[in-house]
Amino acid sequence: MDPMKAQQLAAELEVEMMADMYNRMTNACHRKCVPPHYKEPELTKGESVCLDRCVAKYLDLHEKLGRKLTELSVQDEEMMRKAAVGSGH
Repeated sequence: MDPMKAQQLAAELEVEMMADMYNRMTNACHRKCVPPHYKEPELTKGESVCLDRCVAKYLDLHEKLGRKLTELSVQDEEMMRKAAVGSGH
């Protein structure tokens, strides 16, 4: 696969993953913070604060998980490289 095609595919995958994360966050925070039966057309102060905190926590956790997965991926690559060098490849 040529580098431009690979880069385009990676960009499309990233957009898809971000959209999925946004949808999951929206659904989770809505279920947690907004009652199923609306009493008012606007969010209450409590609902707004809950949504703010929920989104902040969700994004913080997403960032931490991303960093950890990147770290584990780098470690795996190093182990594979050492194993290949050790076996004479």
